[in-house]
Amino acid sequence: MDWESERRSENVEDRRGLGRPVAIGGGATLIVVLLGLLFGVDPSQLLQLLSQQDTTAPGASSPSTAPVKGSPAEERQKDFVSAVLGSTEDTWPTILAPRGVRYVPPKLVLFRGGVESACGFAEAASGPFYCPLDQRVFLDLAFFDELARRFGAPGDFAQAYVVAHEIGHHVQKQLGIFDKTDAVRRGGDRALANRISVLQELQADCFAGVWANQANKRRPMLEPGDVEAGLRAAAAVGDDTL
Repeated sequence: MDWESERRSENVEDRRGLGRPVAIGGGATLIVVLLGLLFGVDPSQLLQLLSQQDTTAPGASSPSTAPVKGSPAEERQKDFVSAVLGSTEDTWPTILAPRGVRYVPPKLVLFRGGVESACGFAEAASGPFYCPLDQRVFLDLAFFDELARRFGAPGDFAQAYVVAHEIGHHVQKQLGIFDKTDAVRRGGDRALANRISVLQELQADCFAGVWANQANKRRPMLEPGDVEAGLRAAAAVGDDTL
């Protein structure tokens, strides 16, 4: 896949240097308040101290927002993701505008190991995902290595497909499809909800193909073997696999 000439998106949010924040649970908060009242100490000061200790404990996230510098290979992957995201941003408005839909591009969040989103906490093992509540795509770059090693789908286009598939979910959100599928899930028919979920994933696959087709017409980028790699990636990132 020839991606070097694509415009780089500015909507990549790098959280690779941040871990999962450690929250103080309700039970711990109650104990701290009771101890404070018992010993005549302001509970808010104790809670603040406990919070500071939690965020500096081993394995806790750091509040630092300093730029993350990975290996040269990882930084190239970041550049690649930015290029693919930029391509989707240049493609979808031209497809949706004639249908009266204004495309608002999502943020793409890079993370390591685990990440908090408006949809809750997720570990990298769950694979890339889209959260409709904050309209963000979440991706651990290590998944690209797993895509090649574990799922047998190496190559740039297979990786681009993964990004385009998640962007496909954002297109569904823009078109109001997510609201309709959520209504079905709330209806209580689990068998129907499962069928709708499968169809929703297949449609995101379709939208990834639409992006590739249109982007390739705008500027040829597909190379021999790319489509086959994309099909292998489609099988690899299916929710039944992950």
